[in-house]
Amino acid sequence: MHIAIWQIIVLTLLAGWMIIDQLTLAIIGNYPLLVGLVTGIIMGDYKTGLAVGGTLQLMVLGVGTYGGASVPDFMTGSIIGTAFAVASGKGLSFAIGLAVPVGLLMVQLDVLARFTNTFFQHRVDKKIDEMDVKGVQRNILYGAIPWSFSRAIPVLIMLTLGNSIIKVILKDMPKWLTNGLSVAGGVLPVVGIAILLRYLPTKQFVTYLIVGFVLAAYIKVPMLGVALVGLAMAIAYYKNMEKLNEKNVVETGNNVDTKSNEVDDDDEEYED
Repeated sequence: MHIAIWQIIVLTLLAGWMIIDQLTLAIIGNYPLLVGLVTGIIMGDYKTGLAVGGTLQLMVLGVGTYGGASVPDFMTGSIIGTAFAVASGKGLSFAIGLAVPVGLLMVQLDVLARFTNTFFQHRVDKKIDEMDVKGVQRNILYGAIPWSFSRAIPVLIMLTLGNSIIKVILKDMPKWLTNGLSVAGGVLPVVGIAILLRYLPTKQFVTYLIVGFVLAAYIKVPMLGVALVGLAMAIAYYKNMEKLNEKNVVETGNNVDTKSNEVDDDDEEYED
């Protein structure tokens, strides 16, 4: 399949808008799953987009960019991986093999975008000193340009070159490399889940974790079924905790009443 010019243009605009959305509204910009879905729709294969985006989403669970930190940009990787997976027909392993290095490459370009953005930040400081409100607003908007270009330009270059070199990549890529990428594509989601589990009260709810693992690994229950079982267990746990809290409140209230009566009796004896 050939990547059409209109698809290249739309995906380039998506990449440029995606980082702005990530920094502001956060509608889809923080979620490789949603970015992959939109890319899949544009490429005419939303199932591949969901598969690629979902796999990359697992890789970033528990990972966030705070302050000046730069992390692998698997949203851009989701665009490139999905586009090339659909164009080549090679499927998920090939897509992940492309998406991971692209995401790592974007760390360097993210740093470059932040560095370039400081120019406009200094202009904002200057406009504040000059009490130029409109100038502040303009330069804040100008500061979004480096962010947008840091994603849009690489995607444009990769997709444009991709039409001519994709056959070369498929022909010359050695078997050991494709097998290695397949293994990496299977391992990295596990790493993402492990990172997430470190931040969750896993020890407290390890029984639920075991139940979910047994359902998925041994009984082969689909993910929707596992999710529904987890929802039912969460509701049951919430109701039990609610009853326990109500019981504690009642017992506490009774204890307070008992102590109040004892104090009243003491007062009466003192008066007598």
